[in-house]
Amino acid sequence: MSDSTKTSLTSANTAIIHIDPTGFVKLGDKLPTLANILAQAIDELGLTLSAQQQSSLLLYLDQLLLWNKAYNLTAITDPVDALIKHVIDCLAIIPHLPLGSLLDIGTGAGLPAVIIAICQPERPCTALDSNQKKIRFIKQVSSELGLSNMQPIASRIEAYEASYDVVTSRAFASLIDFVAVAQPRLADNGYLCAMKGKVPSEEELHALSSDWQFKTIKLNVPRLHDSRHLIELSYKNV
Repeated sequence: MSDSTKTSLTSANTAIIHIDPTGFVKLGDKLPTLANILAQAIDELGLTLSAQQQSSLLLYLDQLLLWNKAYNLTAITDPVDALIKHVIDCLAIIPHLPLGSLLDIGTGAGLPAVIIAICQPERPCTALDSNQKKIRFIKQVSSELGLSNMQPIASRIEAYEASYDVVTSRAFASLIDFVAVAQPRLADNGYLCAMKGKVPSEEELHALSSDWQFKTIKLNVPRLHDSRHLIELSYKNV
């Protein structure tokens, strides 16, 4: 894939990136628009990503839309909407993630696991989901993108045994349920990071064990007008 990216990056405010369309199937003539939206979002989020990483993010999006019907990966089929609501939405948490090995529970199509693995190649990432088709997709796209730091696992979280410094989830509706299943997989001094829309209610937060301390981080996702937050939880003795 290294020969497929041709770039011309300007300053943050004009953020222009030209990507060779070779290898893209679904994005078609929208590729230049999508590349510029992505480049501008990356700058707004304060991330530093190479042209190759930006190309990988767009190739992931292309494969997501290409294999969507076969693997039932997303209800969002418009490329611009999918870029904003999936890729950029996941990019927004990266500046706030603690360091260390990462487990993404209920990863679905690999969100946020694959996005994190592309952006942070030094971080070991495990994508866990009980849906065999979705894990098959992640294996395929990880191989195509050369993500040596990505480990897709088809399993229920209750049947999986390993410990991680950071455990994420984008899929759990209940913060309480997420904490219950994620805690056994958390290494000492580790962090649980739940991607949420609205801030959890006081009732939900108070239902957590008093052993936890939490931090609520408001996320500003470029071009997304919906509410987004990252809830970071750790033991009080951290």
